Amino acid sequence: MDKKTLRHKKIGVLLGGKSSEREISLKSGNAILQSLTRNGYTAIGIDAGNDLVKKIKKERIDVAFIALHGKWGEDGTVQGLLEIMGIPYTGSGVLGSSIAMDKATMKLILTGMGIPTPAYAIFNAETKVAFPLPFVVKPANEGSTIGISIVRNKKDKNNAIGKAFQYDKKILVEKYIEGSEITVGIVNSMPLPIIEVKPSKGFYDFEAKYTKGMTEYIIPATINKKAERKAYNIALKVYKAFELTGCVRIDMLMEEDTPLVIDINTSPGMTETSLVPKAWGYMGKTFDELIEKILLGASLKT
Repeated sequence: MDKKTLRHKKIGVLLGGKSSEREISLKSGNAILQSLTRNGYTAIGIDAGNDLVKKIKKERIDVAFIALHGKWGEDGTVQGLLEIMGIPYTGSGVLGSSIAMDKATMKLILTGMGIPTPAYAIFNAETKVAFPLPFVVKPANEGSTIGISIVRNKKDKNNAIGKAFQYDKKILVEKYIEGSEITVGIVNSMPLPIIEVKPSKGFYDFEAKYTKGMTEYIIPATINKKAERKAYNIALKVYKAFELTGCVRIDMLMEEDTPLVIDINTSPGMTETSLVPKAWGYMGKTFDELIEKILLGASLKT
């Protein structure tokens, strides 16, 4: 859509929701709502609860700006609802959202395509978890590092696995990679400067992500040019193969000069500590310009 058309549309910012990332979604959504208002758009916030359809009909929105994180918002469910209702929306479609959200399915596709990713195994409650130490265990369908643990010795194994199963019936166990973490943001097919993430306590968990001062963000990342090219090539390959659109963030771990994909975020955070706004700002552009750019990419995908 173009700016002129959108100026005459009512935009519903879908925020909050029912996932474990609700509070972060509220922060992202409110920041987006304020930005759209500053830019002169007609926008309203809609908390995506069980009565979402009723709210959308009542507000008569023309376009949806998805600011939901995690289940029931980033996993293709809301995208499918909007497709049925004929309401254009920001971000990726049903397929891209669902396969990127499910980390187990994501890994199967990555390995099938030959895209570098840490060695892994998928388990459910009926299977015994056996994997060489050290490893990372995470729920298959959660974001913001919720339910994730690093297991370095046998005594921590059962607690870590139990924690992951609290959030999902399927878990992913992954080889622990000691290297630095980087992230590549992409907005409407345009890659952003690579960010290196250095948490103060060594693990980029929920607290480190969303607490000011607990993580150092290095832009551009301190990786060599060869590794940088690899990271960009991999990110764009993933973006295309997973049929992603709009704003996406692809997280990787460096193993020597090889970037290994560990996560795909199809609805990245838009809070004051979020990575995509930081990368965008490094290019000398404002947060309001970022939000407008994402809005312009709103569409029906099927």
